[in-house]
Amino acid sequence: MKRKVVVIADPGIDTAFAVALALNDPQVEVVGLLPTAGNVPAEQATANVHVLVDVIDPPKWPRLASALPVRYDYDGLALHGPGGLGGVSFPCAMRHALHPADKMLVELIREFPRQVTIVNLGPLTTLAAALERDPALPAIIQQTIIVGGCWREPGNVTAVAEFHIALDPEAAAHVLHAGLHPLLIPLDVTRKLVFSPSDLLEMPNPHARTCQFLRQIVPYGIRATANLYGIEGFHLKDVLGIIALVRPEALTWESLPVDVETRGHLTRGMTVIDARPHRTTPANARLATGVAVAEVRHYIQSILRSAV
Repeated sequence: MKRKVVVIADPGIDTAFAVALALNDPQVEVVGLLPTAGNVPAEQATANVHVLVDVIDPPKWPRLASALPVRYDYDGLALHGPGGLGGVSFPCAMRHALHPADKMLVELIREFPRQVTIVNLGPLTTLAAALERDPALPAIIQQTIIVGGCWREPGNVTAVAEFHIALDPEAAAHVLHAGLHPLLIPLDVTRKLVFSPSDLLEMPNPHARTCQFLRQIVPYGIRATANLYGIEGFHLKDVLGIIALVRPEALTWESLPVDVETRGHLTRGMTVIDARPHRTTPANARLATGVAVAEVRHYIQSILRSAV
């Protein structure tokens, strides 16, 4: 039986890679692909989601929506390029009269109660807004996976804050305290998933639409990663959101109390994990602590090899 998933995405390069895998995995049914501002502004995120389904053209298209009209203090254009997809422009036909993403998320969860996994690959604004629309949602969401936060690793926006959480700390705190008990995949784990240029450019099925698309967008990320961080290759961080859905055994995790700092001048957006051995605060999340990188690589190759 296929796993139903709603992906909330701010499509930059690694997010597009993750979405491409989900749309090509025969064991996954992407019932919703909902854009959010983050790596790119809201209007661009909505356009990029349309580009992904237009280019990949999966057998069954997910429901789409429009990103909420929010603006953040940061973006990911330095890493992902103008437009977010490696600086490459793709024509696409925009749908009209789209529902806002939070409304569509509520509709999809209500349509498939206790069947939908939410994979959040961006800031948590949309999920928090959906929970405000319908506070009863946590009882009928099968699972929530969030790529975001950091623990022992330094942040990538500030010294202590990870990008997705830093964009909207209040939304992140709201989601963590909504009773979802999400799986949180922090930088401590996602930074382990770095791919060399040859890994990314030598696609296993070069004639497939998906592989041709990815081959166009990843060169910018490789160059930007070298210029910004001095790393040869590119981190496919958001891919781990899909791995947690389809290959959960590739991740190790621990149930812990997790919160987000929303006020500190130096610590706003910090993910706060209570790892004290004699803590009294109950666990509200599962924090990923490790990943079997070889298993992730095998999964990516197998999906791309048979991609459309």
